[in-house]
Amino acid sequence: MDVVIIGAGLAGLSAACHVAGQGHNVRVLERESVPGGRAGLITQDGYRIDTGPSVLTMPDLIRNTFAAAGADMDDFLSLKLVDPMYRATFVDENKRPDGQILVRHGRQAMTEEIRNVCGASDAKAFGKFADWLGELYRIEMPNFIDRDFNSPLDLARPISAGIDLLRHGGFRRLSNVVGDYFADQRLQKLFSFQSMYAGLSPFDALAVYGVITYMDTVEGVYFPDGGMHAVSRGLADAATKAGATFDYGVTVSRIVRERGSAGRVIGVKTADGEVIKCDLVIANPDVPAVYRTLLPETPMPRVARRGEYSPSCALWLVGVDGKAPADAAHHNIHFGSDWKGAFDALLKQGSRMPDPSILVTVQNHTDPSLAPDGKSILYILEPTPNLDGNINWTEQREVFRETLRERVASYGYPISKEAVEVERFIDPMDWESMGMERGTPFALSHRFLQTGPFRPHTVDRRVPGMVLTGSSTLPGVGVPMVLLSGKLAAKRVEEYQLGGARRSRKSNVR
Repeated sequence: MDVVIIGAGLAGLSAACHVAGQGHNVRVLERESVPGGRAGLITQDGYRIDTGPSVLTMPDLIRNTFAAAGADMDDFLSLKLVDPMYRATFVDENKRPDGQILVRHGRQAMTEEIRNVCGASDAKAFGKFADWLGELYRIEMPNFIDRDFNSPLDLARPISAGIDLLRHGGFRRLSNVVGDYFADQRLQKLFSFQSMYAGLSPFDALAVYGVITYMDTVEGVYFPDGGMHAVSRGLADAATKAGATFDYGVTVSRIVRERGSAGRVIGVKTADGEVIKCDLVIANPDVPAVYRTLLPETPMPRVARRGEYSPSCALWLVGVDGKAPADAAHHNIHFGSDWKGAFDALLKQGSRMPDPSILVTVQNHTDPSLAPDGKSILYILEPTPNLDGNINWTEQREVFRETLRERVASYGYPISKEAVEVERFIDPMDWESMGMERGTPFALSHRFLQTGPFRPHTVDRRVPGMVLTGSSTLPGVGVPMVLLSGKLAAKRVEEYQLGGARRSRKSNVR
């Protein structure tokens, strides 16, 4: 079959690897000049700055994506283990320094770190907690994550998986489960903040989202030689080797359907008027953008139109003249003081966290070649409300950046105005201009009724011949999830081909 993929984001690249590996003719149309979508790259004045995801976990899922294209990951991509995976700093309720914890790779190393910082009791609990996370992952991955759904009834098949999840405490609140294991509040923060990746407070998130903590703190964190964009480039090269073709600088304006707006998909139309015919289209843009821009005659799924979207973030990408603090790690989380109050402000009041927790990734820490000698790349992220919140970004953008500068400088990073040589500041309005609904790069939140079969499906029965992929469909947000989303899209291609063969046989009988 001839398959067109709209967008070379990570999900689109994964789909290209899988579908080309199945032997189909694949053509990828990407509006930017490089692959990766949000996982893009700034190249300026000797800096190579990643613009998208900064934390890479679950390398086996990446390796499997290369393998789907008949490729060996090691021929295209070199990954280094990041250890410590995070350096976490804390303050008490009076905003006084309250120590730091290094999230170490491996149970023994992490147990010793907890013993030295938090005491023997919490150190002993870590092994039990890691066991609990591991079992949670083993239940969820085959039954609820690496799986497509057609209806909510699919949740009951197999019923044993749901029962196991219930018995394992998966439907308790994540903060309560973590609190049962650890008395030290710093550890409670460290092992529950990952719920933010799902757009949820740890006080509201179900414990099933502890699976993200498993990926983060048990399986390990990695960084590619050449930066995160190397993943995008490597997947594009592997897909090309498998027979896919990539057209960059091409914007798709419409999905073309047989008999106007009612029939099956037969191709796409580009912004310059070219119609590219195909048997099936895989769409990687944010689901609302697909319907609003490419299928304006078809109402978008109700959950995409009326659902609750994740918080957004302000992302400041900076190349600076100077070195990060001597004790800085690759990833540094600087936790604020009022943990619950911060989430209430962000998620309930739609306002800026009064004392935010901030991620600072020193991108050249693991690969010094990304920045000139004596200089640093700082990837600074602060969670913010999405555009449904109460921040007027037109008025507050510069104020926000300046206060963020002051806060990051207080942590010891070289971020003075004189030190900054290259920068890009991205706020929710910028995310919206890139096609991301409500100005969030994290799509629909993963509340229970927006997860699994309740999330926009990979196929829409009203639009035969189109398959959706990416963070706003199944299974959800994050690099591991969107790689799996591309795999699920490829399975839909096979189903569509099989259905076409059945239709052809029936036609021949008639």
